[in-house]
Amino acid sequence: MYEIDNVLRDYAWGSTTAIASLLGRDESGHPEAELWIGAHPDSPSVAHLPEDGSRQPLDALISSDPEHFLGAESVAAFGPRLPFLAKILAAAQPLSLQVHPSLEQAREGFAREDQAGVDPHSPSRNYKDDNHKPEMIFALTPFEALCGFRPAAETRTILEHVAHAFPEDGQPRLVQALLEDLAAEDEGAGLRRAFERLITGGQGVAEETALVVAALLKTPLEPYQAELGTAISLNEKYPGDPGVLISLLLNRISLKPGEAVYLPAGNVHAYLHGLGVEVMASSDNVLRGGLTPKHVDVPELLRTIDFHPVAVPMLAADTTGMDQELFRPPFREFQLQRIELGPDAGPVPLAQAGAAVVIVVAGDVYLDSPKGDLALSRGGSAFIPAAEAPVNVHRAAGSTEPALAFAVTTGL
Repeated sequence: MYEIDNVLRDYAWGSTTAIASLLGRDESGHPEAELWIGAHPDSPSVAHLPEDGSRQPLDALISSDPEHFLGAESVAAFGPRLPFLAKILAAAQPLSLQVHPSLEQAREGFAREDQAGVDPHSPSRNYKDDNHKPEMIFALTPFEALCGFRPAAETRTILEHVAHAFPEDGQPRLVQALLEDLAAEDEGAGLRRAFERLITGGQGVAEETALVVAALLKTPLEPYQAELGTAISLNEKYPGDPGVLISLLLNRISLKPGEAVYLPAGNVHAYLHGLGVEVMASSDNVLRGGLTPKHVDVPELLRTIDFHPVAVPMLAADTTGMDQELFRPPFREFQLQRIELGPDAGPVPLAQAGAAVVIVVAGDVYLDSPKGDLALSRGGSAFIPAAEAPVNVHRAAGSTEPALAFAVTTGL
């Protein structure tokens, strides 16, 4: 087992306090958006080597003996790389509207951009690697998000409420056009037309968005406080952005601490606010659709989105016969284990299929395997090779507070 140091990403939307408070360390004074825990080559964790006290990037350590570190089954399924990436994510401001490609789209897009000679670090590059990026988020605090298209009929009801904020002879043409789009017999086609109208509408959409928001500020928002209030707040940050009204096409969700949701390829989403444990396939492929100053490739975006309405893809925990609390999305690359150890709790077996990573967010634990032990305090984390299994997680002897840790392994 290897203790690891992880990389903080300081994106502007990050909280200046949440990650530091969770992990029990001093604040940096700068936004701290994501703590990356894994072996993605852009920001790999760094392993402490017990043999000589030196340190090595985790991706380099794994590449020295993939079957030892990952297990033969994982290498056969995903190649000689850690197939998942875990993050602590702290959103103080909304992230961009975005969608992730399927595996086939990622492979094709990455090869196409390589063949075209697009610089790997170009801001106009869509595909940073050849992998897909299905993901999940587990809420550590109340967590607000947009997630997938709601049924068109429900969105029409919200837009009709918006229309009533205007005099009958002064309703914005855009709102009326969206209502017509969403009345289409083919629901997916109607949602696509509405989305495309907004994402390609340019200055006309910006002007009419300003009219809609101005009217909403003078109109009772109930019973759509969350949806319409979100549009108003997004317009404060990104005035006239197409994402402001696109948000009204999407499910608006509020996760309670302990709840989780998963996001497959093609799901348009945006995290709005909150602290959570995010897990994904090891990729950085993002196609943006608004609420960002970054590159938006509209044709590629439209090829990637799944325009079918979906129920919010909530993810309930399974409890095994060994008292393992597992969140298992329908992706083979990863699963998340929540490990809570109270004063009288015995050890909990680590769910491990191949390699695993562990991060402690409260109390002190030690990891026990036939090959050795490793103590971790709040904020500490570890990489556990496949060859190290089985591992048990104990609350540290003499500790007076409950311990809470999260572990990620493959879903094989």
